[in-house]
Amino acid sequence: MSFNRIKAMFLHEIFITKHSFEIFNDIILFPLFTVIVFGYMALYLTGSTGKIIADQVLAGMILWQVINVAQYSVGVGCLWDVWSRNLTNIFISPISIKEYLFFFAISGTIKGLIVLMLTSIFSLIIFQLNIFSVGFLNMFFIFINLVIFGFSFGVVMLGLIFRFGTKVAAFAWGLINIFQPLMAVIYPVAILPQPFRSIAYLLAPTHVFEAMRKSLSGQVITLDIWRAVILNVIFLICAVIFFRFMFSKSRETGQFARLEG
Repeated sequence: MSFNRIKAMFLHEIFITKHSFEIFNDIILFPLFTVIVFGYMALYLTGSTGKIIADQVLAGMILWQVINVAQYSVGVGCLWDVWSRNLTNIFISPISIKEYLFFFAISGTIKGLIVLMLTSIFSLIIFQLNIFSVGFLNMFFIFINLVIFGFSFGVVMLGLIFRFGTKVAAFAWGLINIFQPLMAVIYPVAILPQPFRSIAYLLAPTHVFEAMRKSLSGQVITLDIWRAVILNVIFLICAVIFFRFMFSKSRETGQFARLEG
């Protein structure tokens, strides 16, 4: 693995980001506005449900931005190269699939951390919620698990884009939101109907958000975190295998050559 090639990918992404208001809007402005909206809803809930429930709702939306940004970084990051007719140039270069995915993993982690810090500062100043009150070690494991899931989901989207082209481009923005209700982002899993509850527990973020709510209530979250780690490892392995399969199929069918056509 060459870190010089990964560094080149970072310089490439920085150049695109500097010249794209859409990326700034999607990664910075949209998460901040979402947190502000849910922050005011949390203030409203404080009067009827109590501050703990309201804080759990707002904290859930803050952490949801981490997943969203991590998966967005992979799927939409690839699409920018497709739209600018630059994807072929990248793979003509010596960069390997491993380096390509590693770059997206680091990029998504950095973006997720930036979004987490910005939204946390906003929530502390405006809504008096210190999300790091769960403890820095707990927050570290929560953040890492969310980033891994977001990256893995993005890798699946990447595979679909390579195989089916821009006709599935909308999935890079919207598909993750279909799973949001099952992940119990702003409410406990217990309120879901039993069939959906069973599905929810197969998703790593469900255990992460449950851990967040327990942590804000002063409970131990070790078991929830380990469940999330195990599910994330399984999902990550499956996502990489899926991507490699779809990438190979893309080349076999000629879809890869048509991506920039």
